[in-house]
Formats: sequence, structure tokens, C-alpha cells
Amino acid sequence: MPHAIAITSPGSPETMRLVELPIVEPGPGQARIRQSISGVNFVDIYIRSGLYPLSPGQTVLGFEGAGVVEAIGPGVEELKVGDRVAYVGHPLGSYAEVRTLPASRLVLLPDGVSERLAGSTMLRGLTAHMLLHKVHPVQPGEWILVHAAAGGLGQIVTRWAKRLGANVIGTVGSEAKAEFAYEAGADAVLLHNSEDWVEETRRIADRRGVHLAIDGIGGAMLSQTLAAVRPFGMAASLGQPAGPIPPIQIEELTAPRAIALSRPSVLVYANDPELYRHGAKALMAELQAGLTNPIGAEYALRDAAVAHADLEAGRTTASVVLTM
Repeated sequence: MPHAIAITSPGSPETMRLVELPIVEPGPGQARIRQSISGVNFVDIYIRSGLYPLSPGQTVLGFEGAGVVEAIGPGVEELKVGDRVAYVGHPLGSYAEVRTLPASRLVLLPDGVSERLAGSTMLRGLTAHMLLHKVHPVQPGEWILVHAAAGGLGQIVTRWAKRLGANVIGTVGSEAKAEFAYEAGADAVLLHNSEDWVEETRRIADRRGVHLAIDGIGGAMLSQTLAAVRPFGMAASLGQPAGPIPPIQIEELTAPRAIALSRPSVLVYANDPELYRHGAKALMAELQAGLTNPIGAEYALRDAAVAHADLEAGRTTASVVLTM
């Protein structure tokens, strides 16, 4: 039987186990795919650790992957056996060699886009589309602040923003990671643990601050980030690997800055059929046109616990994947 990675209960990476799952025949509107790759993301860690609740009856982690259709259920007309597909979103369960999904969740891969590229890019790529086109439609010449710019999300947001004509200031946790942010196209890279990174960000960004700040760090970082945004700009809070985010007072957003704060969710974005189709189509077009998303660390499915430990400890850069 096909293998998958399940968790016995919320907790450390040691709660993850390699298990065998029965093959599920696709029902009406469904398709079964044999996967070649699954992305590993911080949202998986949040669920594994218990920060985000696990849906009843679900134990297999993972929200994105890619593979080949090997069976289709009644009523499925947009797919055929042998099609290469990728996906992101609910239902949970991409850490698996084989899985059955709603056909509407699957995105056909165009020529020139490999399963490896798509399966490691869907979640971060759709997140980038959400941030740069929905949360704040980026215009040429605008300034974007990207925290954790050496990470998987930080790199693809930087690359896509540069393709839109924006200027990008990235922050990283160490000098060693700065080169990855520069390679992704960042115009300036700062250490987010330095005392003057906010002042330096404002100085670089026309001495006014950035139009859009993207904080995927959490903890006390968000409050600092607000000070780097120019009047009527936008701050987007995405994740919190640094810990819970202290409450933000509404006064922090008003005079003299008058800025907006968003807490967008790519899983909510992907759950909206229209937004999902539009975002996935745009992402595939960008990938065909040369948008890259390097894989920084690759693990066999059975080593998913090691992947989680390395990602959680900050030992990885770029995207992290499991191969089947």
C-alpha cells in the first residue's frame, strides 16, 4: 500500500510516523493522483505542533503537491489519466505517495513547468499572488519590505515583485543568508536583528517608508514593522515562527501613519474557487515566463520529521520538499 506521513497527536516532530494508507477510488468529481513531490511549509508545523487545530479525522499533513492523474471519478471532464497536475489547499494530506482529491483542486501543468517546480511552488506562489495582487496591488516603482527574504516565501515574493517593477528591501537573520536575498533580486538587504533596521528601511524607501511590508516572522517583529510603513501603506502579517504576536492597538495604525494591517490566509484564498483559478493561472503563466523558485532542501518522505526540525530551526533557505 502507498505510504504517508501521519501524526499521532500534536507535538514535536517525533509525533510524525510513516504509515500505510489504502488506495481510495475516486468518487464523483474526484481524481486520484500518484505524487512525486510535496511541499513542506510553516503552516504544516503550526498544525503538527497544535498551534492550528487539526481537522477531525485527518492525520496526514501537507497542503501542496504535484503528480500524475492515475484515475478519475464520474463527472470529471477537465482531466484525464496521465495529466500532470499540482494543487494547494484543503483537504490536508499531501505527505503521501497517492491521494484522492476533488478534481476542482487540481491545476493542469503547462509545458515547461515540471512537477518538481509546481509541487514546491503552489503554496508560496499563490501566497505571493495574494500579497502582490489582492492585499496590495503593487505598482512599478513602489517599495516592498520582505522579512525572511532568504526563505522560500521571501524569495518568490521578491522575484515576483521585481517582475512587477517594484523595489524590494529584504531582511534576514544573518549575513550568510543575505546572499540568497540578493540572488532573488532584493535591492537592499538588512539584518532584522540590528537596532536600526527600521530607520534604514525608511531612509532607503524615499525617507518615507515602504508601500507594503510583509511580515512572516511574528513575535515582536510586527510592531516594529508598522513603523517602517509609509502613510496609507499596508502591512501584511502572515506567520509567526518567532512566537505569538502581541496585541496591536488600533492607535498604532492611525495618526501620524494612517496605515492598514492585513492578516491574509492563503488557505482561505485557495478555498475561494474564483480566486484559486485566477491565482493558479497567473502563477503558471509566471512560471512559464521564467519565475523561479529554488529548492533549498530535499528529503525523502520517510524523513519528514527531519525536514520539520530543520525548517523550524532555521537551518534551511528557499523551498523545502519531500520526494516520493
